[in-house]
Amino acid sequence: MSESTTYGPSAIATPANMVTVLRLLVAPLLFAMISDKPSGWLVWGLWTALSFTDWIDGWIARRHGSTRSGAFLDPLADKVLVLGALFALVGVGRFPVWPVVVIAVREVFISLYRVYWGRRGLAVPARKSAKLKTLMQSLAVAAVLFPPLTDATWFADTLLYFATFLAVLSAVQYVVDGSRAATTMDA
Repeated sequence: MSESTTYGPSAIATPANMVTVLRLLVAPLLFAMISDKPSGWLVWGLWTALSFTDWIDGWIARRHGSTRSGAFLDPLADKVLVLGALFALVGVGRFPVWPVVVIAVREVFISLYRVYWGRRGLAVPARKSAKLKTLMQSLAVAAVLFPPLTDATWFADTLLYFATFLAVLSAVQYVVDGSRAATTMDA
């Protein structure tokens, strides 16, 4: 029978964090490989593998204990990976710029919003709509990079527009949730 190691909340060098750091370190390689030409299987495979590491580090953290460092690093790695890929795709003309800017502004705003409330002792947990937004962003990138869909840009664009809608919706939900919680804190 193997022993399972559990990490306390202050641990830093955990297996989950190592997977997250690997995602952060490899992401720039992916961004450099994105071009205006149809993607090959290598680029699509690297995107898929990096996206899958988000699930892997979450699974490891749930199994061995989540940490404060992981709670910071994982969302950071997610944002770097997704926003980096989206902007790389905009840069080579494979995605329109405005939805990506809306998504990026939302990410910055909500990150600052959560920090603001966190410093006041109020946790603003992730919404299902935000998790769906992240999934749609990942699927949009996967679709535009998937070699058999090279000529079906409408499909990837539709996923991106849906992700943009969810980005705005979840931002509004976060603000409403924070306002309600602040009202109950003051009462």
